[in-house]
Amino acid sequence: MKELKIFTKSYCPFCHRALDLLNELNVTFNNIEVDNGNEEWEELKEKTGHMTVPMIFIGDELIGGFDDLQDLHNSGKLNDKLQ
Repeated sequence: MKELKIFTKSYCPFCHRALDLLNELNVTFNNIEVDNGNEEWEELKEKTGHMTVPMIFIGDELIGGFDDLQDLHNSGKLNDKLQ
């Protein structure tokens, strides 16, 4: 299974929704909180051009934020992406 990594901020409602969905689906993931920023977060913003959270990666692929995660789940494609 590919690694799922999610960058979040503790006060972000979309982050909480993404985490809730992943937990509900029993998906294993690595949650990286970036409330105060960190070097990896700064590099990701520069690399991706995205400034918002959640920022969700499956393997090395940026799938986007909560709406993108929800769309993948609703379409039945999330499990395929994780394989």
